[in-house]
Amino acid sequence: MFNSRPWQSEEQRTWHPSDEAGKKATIHDVDVTNIEPIPGLRFLFGFGLGVFFFLVPISWNGQLTVPFDVAASAITAQFPVIVGMVGLAVLTLGGVMTTVAQLHRNGVISLSDDIVERLDLPYWETTPFFWILRLFGIGVGALLFFKLGPSVLHTETVGGLVWNVIVLSVVVIIPLGAAFVNLLVELGGLEFIGTLTRPFMRPLFRLPGRAALDSVASWIGAFTVGYYVTYNVFNRGGYHKRDVFVIATCFAPVSIGFVGVIVSTVGLLHLFPVIIVSWLVAVGICAVILVRIPPLSNVPEEYIAEPDPETPFTGSPTDYFRFAISEAMDEAQNGRIFQTAVTGLIDGLKVTAVILGTVVTISTVTLLLIAETNVFQLISAPLAPLIAVFGIPDANLVASAILISGVEQVSAAAVVAQASATARFFVTIIAISQIIFFAASAPMMVDMFNNIPIRFRDLVIVFCLRTAILIPIAAALTHGVAWLGLL
Repeated sequence: MFNSRPWQSEEQRTWHPSDEAGKKATIHDVDVTNIEPIPGLRFLFGFGLGVFFFLVPISWNGQLTVPFDVAASAITAQFPVIVGMVGLAVLTLGGVMTTVAQLHRNGVISLSDDIVERLDLPYWETTPFFWILRLFGIGVGALLFFKLGPSVLHTETVGGLVWNVIVLSVVVIIPLGAAFVNLLVELGGLEFIGTLTRPFMRPLFRLPGRAALDSVASWIGAFTVGYYVTYNVFNRGGYHKRDVFVIATCFAPVSIGFVGVIVSTVGLLHLFPVIIVSWLVAVGICAVILVRIPPLSNVPEEYIAEPDPETPFTGSPTDYFRFAISEAMDEAQNGRIFQTAVTGLIDGLKVTAVILGTVVTISTVTLLLIAETNVFQLISAPLAPLIAVFGIPDANLVASAILISGVEQVSAAAVVAQASATARFFVTIIAISQIIFFAASAPMMVDMFNNIPIRFRDLVIVFCLRTAILIPIAAALTHGVAWLGLL
């Protein structure tokens, strides 16, 4: 299970890093591209717009947020019915196109090469399991949109979360985010950020510097936007399989805005800055450990496209900055702003169509289990004594919340909303640091990155490892904050 064989397939064409990849160059060994007016303006526009949209804090309705969150929230709030109709249409498109692609691949129907190319049928091909999930997603989505079926489907904790939170957000966030992310990626921003962050990304996390942009996209925008960046770079040969697996399971957390929702649910908004710092510490330490142990350390360094790794480089901060500008100029040479944004929007819609059926089906099932059964309380019972050993009160309640956080974080926060402040702080740090939650991120990973493949059994193992690592880290942070008199 923990060797590299499960991620290798004789049917899949892959590439491996060349022997030259490990040889570092200095600023004197590389061809530095001079700053030219047109590429320079393209880079500044794409980078500046992306930074403003995703990173610049603004005050909106009395809260500090970013323009991306404002735009996505405004669209969802002002046009819920239209967004819902688009969501149902995208769900249906994903199921229908997958069916056509599967029937053509299996020889049930025959289509000309021209039609196959126009419809991009290989893009929609998948396994029988995900074909079924995408088709089921159409049915579940129709029930939720038209409010049909049993009443339990339409409670706030099931249908309310699946449709009003997950579906409406994904339908807006991925395409909108993809348009602006594409401007960053295609016009030099990815190479600029990646080059500047190389000195610590590779030694600490064994990742290329460009992976910092994926993480920032998740933290500031949404994990779905981070996935899109990773997906885009992976299919261009910028990441190998291990890079993608590590980024998706260690560096694609919920957004800062969503953290605010969870912190508000547990009544700790007055500690928001402390929680943000604790969150960054917990995620960072967890990543440093996980990348060095199986299963992540055993995922092969295979590319699914012609490899385009970062040029190994060493030098002073000034050298890195010069090289970062040079790499950005190279990338921006042939970029077209409007075309790049439209391409990103279309790609975002296609990605949404591919993953939405899987997300709707699995989210609904898992949230029904939480609402209608006590399975999570039973499974989490052995965890309670461990929680108590670390000096966390309300151990049984906390143990259930930790397990539920692996499905959906807001539900986990609600479980401990009336518990002691220490228990609430502890659960909050673990919940927002989990990254893998099976109501949304896990099915997206599995469906979006099936070329690796990322499988549910892999994610269950990584989730268990993350939980085992996070419990002592969160306990230490909790007691530290309590010692400072903040709890």
